[in-house]
Amino acid sequence: MKGTFPINKFKDIDTPFYYYNTDLLRDTLNVIRKESGKYNNFCIHYAIKANANTKLLSIIRENDFGVDCVSGWEIETAMKVGFSANKIVFAGVGKTDKEINFALDHDIFCFNVESVPELEVINQLAARKSKIARVAFRINPDVGAHTHANITTGLAENKFGISMQDMNKVIDLSLEMNNIKFVGLHFHIGSQIMDMGDFIALCNRINELQERLYARHIIVEHINVGGGLGIDYMHPNRCPIPDFTEYFATYHKHLKLRPQQTLHFELGRSVVGQCGSLISRVIYVKQGTNKQFAIVDAGMTDLIRPALYQAYHKIENISSDEPAETYDVVGPICESSDVFGKAIDLNRTHRGDFIAIRSAGAYGEIMASQYNCRPLPQSYTSDELR
Repeated sequence: MKGTFPINKFKDIDTPFYYYNTDLLRDTLNVIRKESGKYNNFCIHYAIKANANTKLLSIIRENDFGVDCVSGWEIETAMKVGFSANKIVFAGVGKTDKEINFALDHDIFCFNVESVPELEVINQLAARKSKIARVAFRINPDVGAHTHANITTGLAENKFGISMQDMNKVIDLSLEMNNIKFVGLHFHIGSQIMDMGDFIALCNRINELQERLYARHIIVEHINVGGGLGIDYMHPNRCPIPDFTEYFATYHKHLKLRPQQTLHFELGRSVVGQCGSLISRVIYVKQGTNKQFAIVDAGMTDLIRPALYQAYHKIENISSDEPAETYDVVGPICESSDVFGKAIDLNRTHRGDFIAIRSAGAYGEIMASQYNCRPLPQSYTSDELR
């Protein structure tokens, strides 16, 4: 693995830091553009919550994608990098007046509305500005995704969205509002989904809901199916790019769209997940009673997913070619949950070795904190370190 990382350049950089393979990112974006482009009515929005590093955003922007935002600050970041406001969708259960006003001022494409109270506030704020707010309603399709409970979002009892039985009532309410234009339906059933059957189930449910609306002579302009496509955390080298061919073909085959409808996707993890690695150095190798520990200078403050979700990330010693030994790879934070992996086979490890925690491009750097007064990790790209 040493050959895929510019270790000689790493020696002059303080660890921990995020390293992004921008060649892989560009290859991934090319595949997304090619595969989605097979279908004339498919529109791609990058889910900026996965990673808002401006170096990566600048590359993503070059592909003419839109952006999926879940805060006003994400909207501001996207626009500073150069994304068009008319391709920004704004989701989230707790949009504040300040955030809504900012989005209205910049005429974003659409608010993905998640409750009646939110709809009422958007209407009021838009009226004060003499504007018309375009809205799509996030409907909970009650489709369970085969993924971690904390990233399943499409069930009836999640905090997100509007229940199916309330869909007609909310649409009727919006049609009575002078400063609201109802333009679409929004769905998102979860994240890190590898089973295409989950997306087929979503398609079937959307088809049912569309038939109900069609019976009322309502054809919405836009259907937004969110994102959710997972990446292969176990084999980042073997499967660096998700199967976008099957993903987009699944929706094309199973979702019954009317000719005038557009289908929107909000891809995040599948875009940036595999291009990022957290690079750390070994501080100590500690021999315990029954195990040995590789204590590294990265912690849960830099990558919280293992502590928060018990998430697996492939861990590699990119400095050593010695025979493998077994280690618990742990960080320096004063929390017992500050563990990246237990019983991990690594090439024999020594103080000062570089450790790469792979598939960390999504929900890694963006979720970093300064707990224990630690500084936020820096980032470097392969473009910068050639």
